[in-house]
Amino acid sequence: MKQILQVEEAFHQQRIDKYLSDQAADLSRSRIQELIKQGNVLINEKSCKSNSKVKCGDVIEIDVPEEVEIAVEPQNIPIDICYEDSDVIVINKGKGMVVHPSAGHYQDTLVNALLFHCKDLSGINGELRPGIVHRIDKDTTGLIIAAKNDAAHRALAEQLQKKEVNRLYYALVHGVIQHDFGTIDAPIARDPKDRQKMTVAQNGKAARTHFKVLERFRDFTLLECRLETGRTHQIRVHMKYINHPVAGDPKYSYRKVFREYGQYLHAHQLTFVHPRTKETIVVEAKCPKYFEATLHELREEMR
Repeated sequence: MKQILQVEEAFHQQRIDKYLSDQAADLSRSRIQELIKQGNVLINEKSCKSNSKVKCGDVIEIDVPEEVEIAVEPQNIPIDICYEDSDVIVINKGKGMVVHPSAGHYQDTLVNALLFHCKDLSGINGELRPGIVHRIDKDTTGLIIAAKNDAAHRALAEQLQKKEVNRLYYALVHGVIQHDFGTIDAPIARDPKDRQKMTVAQNGKAARTHFKVLERFRDFTLLECRLETGRTHQIRVHMKYINHPVAGDPKYSYRKVFREYGQYLHAHQLTFVHPRTKETIVVEAKCPKYFEATLHELREEMR
C-alpha cells in the first residue's frame, strides 16, 4: 500500500518520523522508523533517515508492504555445526540459504533449521529471527553465530556493537590489487535508485573494511577482509567502490564469470568472547568445494 503526502507549511522542519506518525494512517512511530530504515520512505524520491527534516512542499512517499502472517516452523534441514554449547551455536552456512524468514522466503531458512535442531533460542529478535545475532547474505557462505538464550544474545550483541567480535572473510575479487594491505573507509546507505542495493554515500552510516592480499592471479585477487563495522552488503559494496568487485556477485559485479552463480565471499573465521565462561572462542570454516576448485583453476592458469 502506497501513500503520498505533501508537506504543508505548518510542518516545515519537522522530523520525518514525527511528521508521518501524525499524518500517516495507522502507522506507529516505531513502524515508520522501521520503514525508513528499509528504504520504504522517500522524500522527493530520495531515501532519508528518521531524523531527516521535512520542508514545505516536500513530497513524501510511503510504501507499506502488506502484512503477512508467518508461522515459523522447525524443518529438518541439515546444517554444518562448527561449535555448540548450552549458550551459543555457530553454523557454517551454505550458499543459497536465507538466514531468517522474510518476504518471499518463509521456509528453508537457517532459522527453520535451528528451530528443529535446538530446543531453545533467544527471543530478543521476535518470532521471525529467534537466536539471530547477526546475518550474512543468502549467497555468502560461512560462519554465523546464534544465541540459545537472551543473556547470551545480549552479551554477543554488545560485543558486536563494541566491535569486539572479529569476523574474517575470504573474498575473490576482480582485478589485481598491487598493494598488500588496505582499508576502505566509506559510508554506506541504501541506493536511492534501487532499494535492493546499497551504495557508498556521504550521508550513509560509517563503514570500514580492512583487507590484505593473500594471493594474486592473472585477472583476480584473493583477499582476507576484516569487518570493523557490519553494514548491509558491506564487503560487496566496498569492493565495487574501489573497482575490484567480488567475483560472481549478481548485484555489484560484472556478468557471470564462473560456473557457480553467487559471490565468492566466505566468512571463514569468527572470534568472540563466550558470554558465560568469558573464554575467547575462535571458530574456523574451510571454503566451499566450488570456491576451492575455482582457486585451483586460477592457480593452474598461472603455470
